[in-house]
Amino acid sequence: MRETPGGASPGPDDGDGVPGAVLDRAVLVLGAFDRGGQLTLTDVVRRTGLPRSSAHRMIVRLVRMRWLRRDGRRYSLGLGLIELGSLALHQDRLRAAALPFLHELHRSTRLVVHLAVLAGRDVVCLEKLGRCPAEPVPTRVGGRCPARDNAIGRALLANTLGGEREYEGIRRAGAAYEWDDRRGYGAIAVPVGPPGAFAAVGISGPRAHVHFDSRHVAPLRAAANSIWRSTDPVWRSRDRTRYGASEAAVRGVPATRLL
Repeated sequence: MRETPGGASPGPDDGDGVPGAVLDRAVLVLGAFDRGGQLTLTDVVRRTGLPRSSAHRMIVRLVRMRWLRRDGRRYSLGLGLIELGSLALHQDRLRAAALPFLHELHRSTRLVVHLAVLAGRDVVCLEKLGRCPAEPVPTRVGGRCPARDNAIGRALLANTLGGEREYEGIRRAGAAYEWDDRRGYGAIAVPVGPPGAFAAVGISGPRAHVHFDSRHVAPLRAAANSIWRSTDPVWRSRDRTRYGASEAAVRGVPATRLL
């Protein structure tokens, strides 16, 4: 018998003939947990807009598949999704190619290292090494945030929106800089690849430890260049569309100040 994701046996609506409405409801329910933590059935109904009976049936099915986990009357994302997400990360060739260089960058700078891609108007974190309590918004692997709100996102927007004058300063510098004196936080990010490339790498940490000059910019650029050279040329062009890093997708995103 063919095993379905999460180890569940195929149900009457599983397999190639799964009705689209069932998949839509599953995605809707899982999306309700995008902020993490636990939710009650009432919470899921409020966030999804589904009828209570439909939401309950879908939750029961997702618990059976181990995509959700039940704890009394509360639910959270389950191990089945974690296992699938782990497989997806390990199969991602960009992350696999970048990982040795990210580790070396983390070792040499002793700062937090991020690898991210552009997905429409957001950046999605593919890898994170280290942690910084001072960072304005805590980040995690698989998390996303508006591209305009951080250095790594602005480095990507400047590299993708070639005609946008607001990002000219970032393009001239070849890097995006960010600092927050109140929190004592600093960050630098550079694109991976030539103009139009879809990924970026960044370093961040306590403001006093981040050097906005060649001491940190040079190893950051070296890591980005090594990542780009280590990827397959055919894969580069194909996977750019996979992450949705097109000018049309991000057109209209205003540039924030170059920090």
